[in-house]
Amino acid sequence: MAYNLIRYGVKDASIAQNRALVAKVFEALNEKQPQSVRYLVLELENGEFVHLVGFDKDSSAITELDAFKAFGADHSERRSTPLARSAAKIVGDYRMLAGAAETVPA
Repeated sequence: MAYNLIRYGVKDASIAQNRALVAKVFEALNEKQPQSVRYLVLELENGEFVHLVGFDKDSSAITELDAFKAFGADHSERRSTPLARSAAKIVGDYRMLAGAAETVPA
């Protein structure tokens, strides 16, 4: 599985909207349940969002979702910093995500 880490800042006035759009992507993923992707989004205290995307062949199981297209539609307008994307490798994981599906209300 390949991984990408995506990080960007969001304008204060757009944080709630960004969070709500991310929540819609997770709703769509939970409905479709694609097995070829893994997806995690963190919101940092400083208004930055960090996405970790894992995929077998490509990320189209996420990017082709209507909810993801809505998320991306005006993404550049919501951002306060440029989007930074980098390939990533998981070096280790100790119980970080097992049963920890806490979500912040949109």
